[in-house]
Amino acid sequence: METSGFSEDQLMVREAIEKICANFPDEYWAEHDESGEYPHELHAALSKDRWIGIALPEELGGAGLGISEATMMLHTISESGAGIAGAQSIHANVYATQPVAKFATPEQRQKMLPKLIGGEWRACFGVTEPNTGLETLKLRTLATKDGDHYNISGQKIWISSAQVASKMVLLARTTPLEDVKKPSEGLSLFFIDFDKSAPGLELKKIKKMGGRAIDANEVFFDNYRVPADTLIGQEGQGFKIVLHGMNAERCLLAGEALGLGYAALKKASDYARDRVVFGRPIGQNQGIQHPLAAAFMNLEAAKLATYHAARLYDASGKDFSITPHAVGVACNSAKYLAAEAAFTACERAVLTLGGMGYAQEYHVERYLRECFVPRIAPVSREMIMNYVGEKVLRLPRSY
Repeated sequence: METSGFSEDQLMVREAIEKICANFPDEYWAEHDESGEYPHELHAALSKDRWIGIALPEELGGAGLGISEATMMLHTISESGAGIAGAQSIHANVYATQPVAKFATPEQRQKMLPKLIGGEWRACFGVTEPNTGLETLKLRTLATKDGDHYNISGQKIWISSAQVASKMVLLARTTPLEDVKKPSEGLSLFFIDFDKSAPGLELKKIKKMGGRAIDANEVFFDNYRVPADTLIGQEGQGFKIVLHGMNAERCLLAGEALGLGYAALKKASDYARDRVVFGRPIGQNQGIQHPLAAAFMNLEAAKLATYHAARLYDASGKDFSITPHAVGVACNSAKYLAAEAAFTACERAVLTLGGMGYAQEYHVERYLRECFVPRIAPVSREMIMNYVGEKVLRLPRSY
C-alpha cells in the first residue's frame, strides 16, 4: 500500500503494529481459523503496549489518539494476514468504548476503562437482536429499574467475543417500545459485568463461514441483574449516545476491509509473478494483470474515502462546521467502498491462483470467506445506499 500523505502518528502506529503482527504469520491465523481458538496471544501483545486504548484518553492509560490512528491500527493488523479475525479480536474494545469515554461520568470512566486498556478486561457490544436486525430502534431487550439495580431480559445475536468478554456495552430499552412517542426514545446504554456464571445469562455459540477464530454468539438475558450505576449518560438517551460509536465502527471496519484487500492483492501479485504457464509468468498476461490493477485502484480510492471519513470524525469534536450529517455520509460511504474493494481484491486473488486459490495453504480462500463481513455488518450495502439516496440525494425514502 502507498503510504504517502499519512500523518507521522499514523505511520508510527503502522510501524509499531507491523512489528507486533510479524510474530503472528498466516499459518497462525490458518490454524486458529481451523480450530476456532481465540487469538489470546495477539490480544496480550497489543494490550501489553496499551494499543487497545489507542483512541482513549491518556489520563486513563490510553494513547489519546484518534479514530484516524485506530483505523490505521486495525488496517495494519488485517493487512498482516490476520484479516478480519485478527482485527476483530480488539475491534469492539476500540469503538464501543468511545461512547463510554464521552458520556460516562469521570468516576465511571476511571472505574470502567483502565482495565480494558491494560487487557485485564475485554468487552463485547450488545446491540443486534434476532427479530429486529437493522431496525435498531425496534430493539426489545428490556432493562427494568428495580431499586438500585436494573433487571435485563431479552436476546442479542451476533455478539462477537462474548465467550471471552467480562464486560458488555449494552443497548437496551428502559421504556417499552409501545410506551414511547418516537422509536428513538426509551433506549439506554449500559456498561455491565458480563458474568457467565451468574443467573439470568446464557450464551449459544454460532457456527459461521469465516473469521472462526473469533466467536459469535446468541446471548439470552432472563432477569439478569446489574447495578443502576452501570447506566451511561441519561436514561432514555442511549440511541443518541451509541451513534457516537457507530460512525467510529464504520471507519474501523473500512480499515479492516482495506487491509484484507491489500493482503489478498499481494498474494495474488506474488503468485502471478512466479507462476509460469506456457513459458511465461501468468502475470505477464493482461487477463491476469488488468483485473489486479483495477483491484488496486479500487482499494486506493476506498483508502482515500476511509481516511477522509476518519479525519472528519476526529475533527468534528473540535470543528463545529463539520456536521453530524457530513460525518455520517463520509463514514457510511467509506465502509461501503472499502468493503466492495476488498471483495473484488479477494475474489480476484482466488481466481488468479486458480486451483491453488481454493487450497487452505495459500490463505486467499480464508481472506475471501472473511471479506463478506464488512459487506454485511454492521449495516448492509443496501441500507447504506438507502441512506445516501434519502439523506444526500434527497430521494423519497424507500423502506
